[in-house]
Amino acid sequence: MQRYLISLAYNGSNYHGWQMQENANSVQSEITTKLSLLLQQEISITGCGRTDTGVHAKEFFAHFDVEKINLSQVDLVYKLNSFLSGDIVIYSITEVSNDFHARFSALSRTYRYYISTVKNPFREKLSYYYNGALNIDDMKLACSYLFDHRDFTSFSKLHTQTATNNCIIKAADISFTNNEIIITVTADRFLRNMVRAIVGTLLEIGKGKLTPEDMNNIILAKNRSNAGFSVPAHGLFLEKVMYPEL
Repeated sequence: MQRYLISLAYNGSNYHGWQMQENANSVQSEITTKLSLLLQQEISITGCGRTDTGVHAKEFFAHFDVEKINLSQVDLVYKLNSFLSGDIVIYSITEVSNDFHARFSALSRTYRYYISTVKNPFREKLSYYYNGALNIDDMKLACSYLFDHRDFTSFSKLHTQTATNNCIIKAADISFTNNEIIITVTADRFLRNMVRAIVGTLLEIGKGKLTPEDMNNIILAKNRSNAGFSVPAHGLFLEKVMYPEL
């Protein structure tokens, strides 16, 4: 069996996330169905993670195993893109070693959340609109507390089946440009709903409803109800996945 790596991106607006599930349309199921049809055999695809309903990915990776492909990799990419809808794009399909794993080989993942501070019809479905006053300095200070902790239960969706809620935050930053606030978080792994809960908490701090120091107390509490609201999914993008091989 030969293992292949798929590099892709997608607009998640019309999907119930990446993960294949019953009675719901997902990015994984769309690609699996079309790829199996093209290769005329049942294919199983493993993604680098799972994005929630409505979340987008500018960079995403997945792998699959197959005995033989009767198409060139360039032709396979072309035909697969022709079969898929316009909100999913395949950039490349390349051979990798059999011990490569799209999920477990990843060193880190970077998410960005986009907040528009002015009404913008071209960004309406790809960013969260908020035009109130925000103290960006307080929000940046609050980000610094993320590096002091490993257990992020307070930012995890309840009743998940993860073995641990420990993550290592490697970078967290906030920038403001062209009437848009961009919140960037990089970690070795993420919990379900984690980034959206962090951003919601940062917004509460920016509004003055919480202090920067409250971020530390919220994390220590290990209680989701202590954190801020979950911001809408449509402003969230998986931007980068890092591998040693890449």
